[in-house]
Amino acid sequence: MESKKLYRWELQDVILISMICIVFGVVYLVAVYAATFLGTLFAPFGLTPLGNELVFGIWFMAATLAPYIIQKPGVAIIAEILAALIEVLLGNWFGPMVIVSGLIQGAGAEAVFAFYKYERFDRNVMVQAAIGCCITGFLWSFVRSGYLLFSVPLILFFFVVRVLSSVLFAGLLSQNIGDSLVRTGLMKGYALGRSDD
Repeated sequence: MESKKLYRWELQDVILISMICIVFGVVYLVAVYAATFLGTLFAPFGLTPLGNELVFGIWFMAATLAPYIIQKPGVAIIAEILAALIEVLLGNWFGPMVIVSGLIQGAGAEAVFAFYKYERFDRNVMVQAAIGCCITGFLWSFVRSGYLLFSVPLILFFFVVRVLSSVLFAGLLSQNIGDSLVRTGLMKGYALGRSDD
């Protein structure tokens, strides 16, 4: 019975995911402009991609915050794809390829939550989910952004920066946002809110 409930989505789940994705669609687009600005600052040093890496964790936040609250299979992937779709509709100039990125990044978090059978959502698991997004997203960078052209030390440097950004934004900040929402009392109908009782 409990297993069936885990896989059954309620209308409130759909509404919450939609709200989260609308917010993060806007946040993701703002992060694109921030990354572009930072990239221009690093361009004279030949480190333009560092602008992206510093804020990359922001683009994983829907994939960790939504499942942290709802705690059901598929939430990480769906939330990340929808947030990416909204970002594209709002005017991200990279176009539909951003949605593919959302799928790949969301799969990284989904794999971690699935590994724990959607039963653990503590800080350690949230950090692992953020790193899961980071790893799948970084592998995608070799295809999409041509990271194979960089030297090995530079690739390792970019990866470390992206891990730190992922842990900070998608791991720690997402969890703190979720916990703050619980304290408002508005999350009582969701797994995270009930676990606080």
